[in-house]
Order: sequence, then C-alpha cells, then structure tokens
Amino acid sequence: MRRAGLGDGAPAGNHGYTNSGYSVYEEENDRLTESLRTKVSAIKSLSIEIGTEVKNQNKMLSEMDNDFDSAGGLLGATMGRLRTLSRGSQTKLLCYMMLFALFVFLVIYWIIKLR
Repeated sequence: MRRAGLGDGAPAGNHGYTNSGYSVYEEENDRLTESLRTKVSAIKSLSIEIGTEVKNQNKMLSEMDNDFDSAGGLLGATMGRLRTLSRGSQTKLLCYMMLFALFVFLVIYWIIKLR
C-alpha cells in the first residue's frame, strides 16, 4: 500500500513542508524588517525636525534675551532721569503735577459735557 505524500517524486519525510515553512518565516521576517525600516525612517525624520525646531527656538530665545537686555538698559536710563528729577526742585515737580491734574480734570469735564 502506498502512503499519501510518498512516492510520485516527493521526498521522503516532511522536507517539502519544512522548506515551505522556512519560506513563510523568511517572508514574514522580510515584511517585519521592511515595516521596522519604515518606522525607523519616520522616527529619524521626526527627530531631525525636532532638532531643527530646537535650534530655531534657541535662536529666538537668544534674540529675546538681547531685546530684554536693551530694554533693561533703557529702563535703567529712565530711572536715572527720574532720580535726577526727584532730587531737583520740589516746587517745579509739584507745579507740573498740578498742571497735569488740571488738564486731566478738564478733559474729563469736556467728555462728560459732550454727552
């Protein structure tokens, strides 16, 4: 009696099945390798974009630091002028403040009267 799978030129044992099984595993490995390669490529491009963005942000922070330094210098100069003004004649300062207050009250009166 003949067994199915033996004879007709088929090798003895399960060599045909084993070889096709290895082929399936190799195809699966190739597919997974390609999938991994795609994911690694995407991560690489993303990390390059993140690096570029970090460089741009650092440049912007440096420019802001320079702007704040210049604003601090301007504020320091203004404070120096205010100190000089406060050390001067108190009567002049009081007169300027009274004129400013009078001007503000006149503007408010004018706005109320127009309504």
